[in-house]
Amino acid sequence: QVQLREFGGGSVQAGGSLSLSCAASGYNVGAYCLAWFRQRPGKELEWVGLVSVRGTKSYTDSVKGRFTLSRDNAKDTLDLEMNNLAPEDTAKYYCGKGIDEWCTSDTRHYNAWGQGTQVTVSS
Repeated sequence: QVQLREFGGGSVQAGGSLSLSCAASGYNVGAYCLAWFRQRPGKELEWVGLVSVRGTKSYTDSVKGRFTLSRDNAKDTLDLEMNNLAPEDTAKYYCGKGIDEWCTSDTRHYNAWGQGTQVTVSS
């Protein structure tokens, strides 16, 4: 069955870096959008960034220049390198599988999620 598993995360001080990885399996991973979302304390799930099946990358404005996505279609993984982290980046980060090849930032466009991994940034 479709499975998404997130790895990485942890605690870091402001200005530090962390890397997350999402391993997808159980379907033709290369044919579907993959994206990262996060849920900050007391907030709704929000889009962080995505990589289309053609490799096009998009990021939400608050992480541009700090976060970098990397998709490996041979390994069926989507990595998220996070630099210059700030306390407002503290959240549980989730990997999402799109319903088709077209990528959007809308959570309703995703039909499978990982269990999430916690990122905590202290000031």
